[in-house]
Amino acid sequence: MKPFEPLAASGEGWRVIVDELIVKTRVGLYEHEHEAPQPVCIDASLRYRSTPHESLDGLIDYEAWCNRVSVFLETKGHTRLLETLAVEIAALSFDEWPALDALTLTLHKPKIREGTKRLGLELDWRRADFDAWRLRVDARDAVVVAR
Repeated sequence: MKPFEPLAASGEGWRVIVDELIVKTRVGLYEHEHEAPQPVCIDASLRYRSTPHESLDGLIDYEAWCNRVSVFLETKGHTRLLETLAVEIAALSFDEWPALDALTLTLHKPKIREGTKRLGLELDWRRADFDAWRLRVDARDAVVVAR
């Protein structure tokens, strides 16, 4: 996570930090990873669009975010790539929390390889990145439906 990165957003510096949310989910390319859910560790930095306030549109409720992400990952089908999970968590976050301006997600598979503590990846997205991704997905889905 990058807690000291410079801010260009209008959130006046406010962000929600989630440190090591561990959720079991079905993810992985390898055959043995299809057998059972495995733990995935999530670190998140969720940056506000404006000063936080006590309305549904003005707050990123960290308890609700953790619960929603956990239920999503625990109940979804198998995903081959950790990268896909990161995008899905980001999309869920932007869809459900209007106060969210930017996020950094770090996903790790703890102790997945001998000689490592954990392996993973990081995704940095601003709302504009999400909006562009959503347009591409919607366009692709429209082409599939039109066939």
